[in-house]
Amino acid sequence: MLVYAAETDPLCYPGTTVLRNILDIHDQAELDELELALFLTRADEAFPAGDLDYPHYLALHRHLFQDVYAWAGESRTIRIRKGGNWFCYPEYINAEMHRVFAELSAANHYIGATAEVLAAGAAHVLAEINAIHPFREGNGRTQLAFLAMLADNAGYGFNDDKLEPDRVMQAMIDSFSGDEAPLSDLIRDIIA
Repeated sequence: MLVYAAETDPLCYPGTTVLRNILDIHDQAELDELELALFLTRADEAFPAGDLDYPHYLALHRHLFQDVYAWAGESRTIRIRKGGNWFCYPEYINAEMHRVFAELSAANHYIGATAEVLAAGAAHVLAEINAIHPFREGNGRTQLAFLAMLADNAGYGFNDDKLEPDRVMQAMIDSFSGDEAPLSDLIRDIIA
């Protein structure tokens, strides 16, 4: 499992890499377990309504992680990397996210698109959002929840039973390196 590296992080408990949380849990394994349980509970609820734009994306993250982090739904303020790769610097996050969502809007959110066009377009959007990595935690899960909303809005289903964690992780890594084909293939397999 790849671990995030960050500058000195005011969101972590002093001397640790454990994110400060509403539950005041200082043990990473315990936090991971409870975070997942609370995320799954919120993921089963109706997602917030919106326009599939950046404010809507922030609201989705807030919905999914509101029980764990006081900063849920807010973009990160420190530089982070994973596996030696730096994500977008925080001073550029808002501009880059607005750019990505403007492109998505210009594509009319892929309404009426074929499954292949939707998969390729959604792969590009997710690859861009992943490279930006707007949140300190919960980026991948928010991306997949957003993908489900985007597919639904475009008239497609979303079969999360086909989400194999290793395949998703490898497709995201490949997209970060500029190869969006595995991510597009994955999306094509899960939209119905």
